[in-house]
Parts: sequence; structure tokens; C-alpha cells
Amino acid sequence: MDTWEPTWPGRPPGPGSLGQRISVLRADRGWTQQQLADRLGISRVAVSHLETDLNTPSERTVAILAGLFRMEPHDLVAGTSYPTAKSDRLPLVVTRWTEVEHQLALLERDLWWLDGGGAASAPPVAAGAAEQVLATWEADLAKLADRVLDPADAALLAEARRVVADRRRTAR
Repeated sequence: MDTWEPTWPGRPPGPGSLGQRISVLRADRGWTQQQLADRLGISRVAVSHLETDLNTPSERTVAILAGLFRMEPHDLVAGTSYPTAKSDRLPLVVTRWTEVEHQLALLERDLWWLDGGGAASAPPVAAGAAEQVLATWEADLAKLADRVLDPADAALLAEARRVVADRRRTAR
């Protein structure tokens, strides 16, 4: 006699599984379950339960996951077992960038401007103005570094701080 083994909670494994998709996206970024849990503000066990489809993530969790994975919430759940009723309540767009990434993009723009903005005939930025811009960035990056918890963001900030410090030394 064949025995029947129920699956919990009865969601399909494989490509139709939201948990499997979350697991693959997390692994593609080289994150551990604990690192994803820290980004979501939940426990590592809760991440494990999401990845094994023991729990269905809330709309809030899906929105945060989508932002972390640089996609829209509906794209994250499309073609998976995520309930349609919950999917209908997902936001259309989410924030995809961290504060560190935003600030580093602004820094890059300011450094480009200090270099003449890409125009060979652009007048050079006055030394005093360049010093002021770089000093402001040095202070802002130091404040941001004090608040950062993510090791990858901390490494990006450390490199940016080194670049700004080098630029300040050569500008003097």
C-alpha cells in the first residue's frame, strides 16, 4: 500500500514557488539567510520559512524584498504561488536604492563636475569651491559611515572616503 505524504502548506516546489525564487535571488547576491534577515528586519528562521514556503510573506515583506532585489513587487511574485488577493494589494513600485548608493551617486556627480563636467573647454572650478565641496563630502560620508550596518555598504563608503581624502590632498 502506498502511503500519502502531505506537503506543507501544499504549495508547489520549484519554479512556481515564491520561496524558491527568493532563495535563488538571495544566493545570486551572495547573501546568507542572516544577511537577508538583517535587511528585512526579521529573523533568520523567518527567512528560512519564506524560502521553504512554510510561510507566505506579507505585502510589506514582498515590497521590501522587491526593493532589495532591484525589481518591482509584481515582477517578484509573477508566475509563483503568491496569492492573487495579496498580489492585488502590492504597490506598483518600490525604492530600489539604499541611502549609501544614493549618496555615492551624488558624490560621483559632484566629482564629475569638479573635473569640468566632461567638457574640455569648461572653466576650472575655483580651488576654494572645490575644497568646500570636498570638505562637505568628507563630513557627510563620515556621518553616513557611522550609521551603516551593511558590510558591502561600509566597504563602498570606505572607498569613497578614501577617494575624497585623496582629492582633497591633491587640491591643496
